[in-house]
Amino acid sequence: MRSAFEAWAQRDGHIVRRREDKPDEYLVFETQRRWVIWQAALAHGKSAAATAKLPTQKTAEPAEKAAPMAPDEATVRNKVLNEVLDAFSDLDESDGIEGVLKVIQGLKKKQKVLAEDKAAT
Repeated sequence: MRSAFEAWAQRDGHIVRRREDKPDEYLVFETQRRWVIWQAALAHGKSAAATAKLPTQKTAEPAEKAAPMAPDEATVRNKVLNEVLDAFSDLDESDGIEGVLKVIQGLKKKQKVLAEDKAAT
């Protein structure tokens, strides 16, 4: 997952060097912020796919070709991506990592409520 993020970040012009004292964190704040958002989007997408009872796509090995997505799965992924982008669109640079974490917590709460509502019906 991290290698896919780093490949995307480098293509987008971000520096992906990690801190020496904390190798789990990136040296540049904006890269670290995008990494947290990337993880939130993936976690949010997995829970949405599980809620919709759609099969999750396995991660393809570099030499393998990714299997085509079912139309329902593509719809769910697009919906999830739009939800995540909308949630993060209100943030500005002054919110920092605390703002990112607040948005992630909000997405988790929303997902929990949706799961509870689905279980109740």
